[in-house]
Amino acid sequence: MFGNDADLLLSIHRSHASELQADAARDRLARSLPRRHPRGWLGRRQHAARVSDARR
Repeated sequence: MFGNDADLLLSIHRSHASELQADAARDRLARSLPRRHPRGWLGRRQHAARVSDARR
């Protein structure tokens, strides 16, 4: 398949570079989307109660 070691190394380099580009694109997309915080079954009320309890 590969004529010599240089062709093999170049193929490995290109595939690794494309993986790095895909990872960078995925990271950029993740940073551009708003983060969703998981809510408990009580929703925001539970979090608000904890904040007010901490202030007392």
